[in-house]
Amino acid sequence: MAHALERHLALVGFMGAGKTTLGVQVADRLGRRFVDLDRELERSLRQTVPELFEQRGEAEFRVLEAEATLAALRHERPAVLALGGGAVETPSIRRALRECALTVLIDVDPRVAWTRAGGKGRPLARDESSFRALFERRRPLYAEAADAVARDVEDIVLAAGGIEVGEGLFARLADYVPDGEVEVIADATVLGLHRPPLDAPVHALRGGEEAKSLGAVERLWRELRLDRSGTIVALGGGCTTDAAGFAAATYLRGVGWVAVPTTLVGQVDAAIGGKTAVNLPEGKNLVGAFHWPQRTAIDPALLETLPERERRAGMAEAVKTALLAGEPLWELPTFELVRRCAAYKTAVCLRDPHEQGERAVLNLGHTFAHALEAAGDYRRLSHGEAVALGLLAALRLSGLETTAVEEVLAPKPVAVDRSAAWAALARDKKSVDGSPRLVLLEAPGKPVTGVKLPEERVRAALNELIAD
Repeated sequence: MAHALERHLALVGFMGAGKTTLGVQVADRLGRRFVDLDRELERSLRQTVPELFEQRGEAEFRVLEAEATLAALRHERPAVLALGGGAVETPSIRRALRECALTVLIDVDPRVAWTRAGGKGRPLARDESSFRALFERRRPLYAEAADAVARDVEDIVLAAGGIEVGEGLFARLADYVPDGEVEVIADATVLGLHRPPLDAPVHALRGGEEAKSLGAVERLWRELRLDRSGTIVALGGGCTTDAAGFAAATYLRGVGWVAVPTTLVGQVDAAIGGKTAVNLPEGKNLVGAFHWPQRTAIDPALLETLPERERRAGMAEAVKTALLAGEPLWELPTFELVRRCAAYKTAVCLRDPHEQGERAVLNLGHTFAHALEAAGDYRRLSHGEAVALGLLAALRLSGLETTAVEEVLAPKPVAVDRSAAWAALARDKKSVDGSPRLVLLEAPGKPVTGVKLPEERVRAALNELIAD
């Protein structure tokens, strides 16, 4: 596994890299306990690390460090662990990291590390020349142990989800696909623009919601020739990754898959978190499965070929994420917009991978959006256009300003059948006894789920989204 869904997230790196500072923040984002192995050792032995070095020597310290680190790695409840700077020098620790954790190297320049740690009482940071020599000696061990490299909280969260965001990453796609049999499921239009650099069979899907049908997935089931160790690569937008991910979840009772989103909606939302589904005539995403990708490779450079309408559709999901985060993420340049939105959703999904609780916040605006899409037979408006309208309804029912949605997304009422839209809304997955349960906001950054409002208010909000 290239993610930390059911494993520890271990942070390794040299002195002064910031493992503790970043670890505390990441643990909070992921809803996990944080364990600083140096501090745990000090607490259990009632001595500081410098005292242990002075009184027992480095050799005995490494034995004690290994005992504490191995005990933490073998604890069943996944945590965020910050390892001591020299822990990777112990072979048993490196082996345990491979078995029990997703390991992230916190990268640091040796000059920065010396500024932070040098001459401050650390037993191995007393003079700069030996400090730098130690850094160079450990460098290959960090590289051997690490599954990913990070510099900030967003990088670490993304790595925990098996996600990498990088310009030019698509050209190196083979590096992100596990060894063994591979087959590609791709949007037919995307194939004409971005041929995957893989020597593998390719199955084309029609673009948009047509890909998310039982008929399309049945064709994939019948065409696939993978064994249970094989991997599906899903190349395309949110509909493609939804359909391909569902095919991966169900073919041979589940095979691995790698998501390669090529649209903005896919890169900031749809390809993240392992929620896959297809539509039925009665409603959107009514048949699906939770099946986390082994890896998600996000290359924002692929967005350069994206039509403006598709980009605007993706911005709807970005604005939704910004409202949930309470930050104007829509103002960021594209690369950072994608990275920050992807990291936000990754953290939510790692906290609640099967939508048993707070992951429902990601449905902000979607109850209305799905109803409009179903009423338009999934052809009248795109998912992004529907989400933009849904966000308007959610903000109005929350009693909040709609300026950001109106200025960034400029949604316009859509001509669909009102009765059909209401019927689809009542059938929404989050409805209880035909009564919709909504995601609203107390304020930007403060979502609330499971909100039940009087039917007349919900109908009125839906009617405002429908053109006469």
